[in-house]
Amino acid sequence: MSERLRQTFRTDHRVAFPVSGTGSSGMEAMVANLVAPGDRVLCGVHGLFGQRMADELGRRGAEVVRVEGEWGRAIPTEQLLDAAKEPFDALFVVHAETSTGVAQPLDGLADACRAHDALLLVDCVTSLGGHRLEIDAWGIDAAFSGTQKCLNVPPGLAPFTVGPRAAAKAESVDCPSWYFDLSLVLGYWSGTGGRAYHHTAPINLIYGLHEGLEDVLEEGVEARWARHATAHAALLRAVRALGLERIAPEGEHLNPLLAVRIPEGIDDAAVRGALLTEDGIEISGGVGKFAGQAWRIGVMGFGANPAPQRRLIEALAPRLGHDPAEAISELEAGWAVAPA
Repeated sequence: MSERLRQTFRTDHRVAFPVSGTGSSGMEAMVANLVAPGDRVLCGVHGLFGQRMADELGRRGAEVVRVEGEWGRAIPTEQLLDAAKEPFDALFVVHAETSTGVAQPLDGLADACRAHDALLLVDCVTSLGGHRLEIDAWGIDAAFSGTQKCLNVPPGLAPFTVGPRAAAKAESVDCPSWYFDLSLVLGYWSGTGGRAYHHTAPINLIYGLHEGLEDVLEEGVEARWARHATAHAALLRAVRALGLERIAPEGEHLNPLLAVRIPEGIDDAAVRGALLTEDGIEISGGVGKFAGQAWRIGVMGFGANPAPQRRLIEALAPRLGHDPAEAISELEAGWAVAPA
């Protein structure tokens, strides 16, 4: 399991295991073990999940410096680097902002952190296995994810990885949580010095993750990234034929999630409700600042394939007053240019 996670995370970190809990449990484990009360933590906020981490850091007693960005856009790298000029203990960013469909560039952040002996902490819940993510090459010290997104397995586990710099910090932090204490959990997972019971793991979910990671590695991590990129581009062509526009600009978009603006005159809840009850298709509504203004369409795992996308377009088009033929043609054209 750990080796499969390392390959998917693209890391040689010794610590790579699934936290028993949803993606939010990975966030809790990260903060509890790697942030001490009084630590100065820079937190990128350009969507709901950046806000959630800022809240979590505040509850931990950290000095939270919010680096605010526009919802629907990546935070400019220079803005993050400016905030990192003064001493700090950690920088947290959401690589894949699920609330807006934005992918945050991480260029230069590791160097800025190392200049202050600070940690680079990342939420990659909606990017692991579906959008380029290079833990080691990008100098990420710790990251957490979720199983239900691009890994295409049931929710309930949070893939988690910690590098040597973060592991050293964890040794100096008095973890307030018994359940998430790495010094205890790793004795259970690694068996170093004799395996020690910690908690009852959700074994059925672990079996599912084991198989999901096997699928990732059989396809190839880079090939999987490419498929998700093609799927996003193809679906974007199709929904544009239906009068929908993506929120994130080109180059800042998250491949596994397409967030689009709802056109004037369209009843958000009515369309989504009909898709769910009549067609068995669920698309998510907007949250936070985008509530009632956006739809968030998953382009991840099995859903990043032509057949489920065609089914979505055929169901959505008439509810937006369109014949699906043109959109289907655009979808097929998008998949036709997929790399070999």
